[in-house]
Amino acid sequence: MTKKLYLYSPELGADVEVLSCREIDSGRYAVRLDVTPFYPQGGGQPSDVGSIGDAQVLHVVTENDDVIHYVNQLIPLGKAIAQVSANVRNLHSTLHSAGHLLAHVLVSQGWLAIKAHHWPGEARVVFKASTDIPAIDLEVAAVQQLCDAAIAQDLPCKITINENQYRQVTFGEYTPYGCGGTHVNSTGELAGLRVVSMKFKKGQLTFNYDVEPVITSVEQQQ
Repeated sequence: MTKKLYLYSPELGADVEVLSCREIDSGRYAVRLDVTPFYPQGGGQPSDVGSIGDAQVLHVVTENDDVIHYVNQLIPLGKAIAQVSANVRNLHSTLHSAGHLLAHVLVSQGWLAIKAHHWPGEARVVFKASTDIPAIDLEVAAVQQLCDAAIAQDLPCKITINENQYRQVTFGEYTPYGCGGTHVNSTGELAGLRVVSMKFKKGQLTFNYDVEPVITSVEQQQ
């Protein structure tokens, strides 16, 4: 079982042990580590990229209890340094947190978030109506204002992990969501959030959004 460091810490670098490295096709290898700072694709968030030793990490996935890192060259077994790309992590964390914030503000208005996708260029959150929707103008500009108000409060990100390793994430006092993804430190880092469009179809309300990442404390650690 790979220990997932990203669940507990924003650190992007780590000393790791390469447990296995096997060629899966021409010029691509699958690597298992004892611990990893790399976030594997899942939960609506793309995987981290970066490096392990001299090898470039192209993609990361979960297989059973292990995290598999796909790299571009053979890596010797033993000690190595793993390094996540700060720019890519920042973009993915900002998109994921922006999706959570969009969900929080719409849920606070009586909608129910049912699914989300946080990929660059195609980020969206989908809602359905609750039984009692309060009167609110659901124009894009109005929802943008709700998000901007929460951003201006600079609400801290709160992450909790219980004894069963169930992880929950929220901002400020919003109701937490179960989530294994990476996030910014507070809503103040989401100033680049832009609600792009909305569509209501077959009882579902979809908001598309994008972000313009800003420099975060995570990047400043690099």
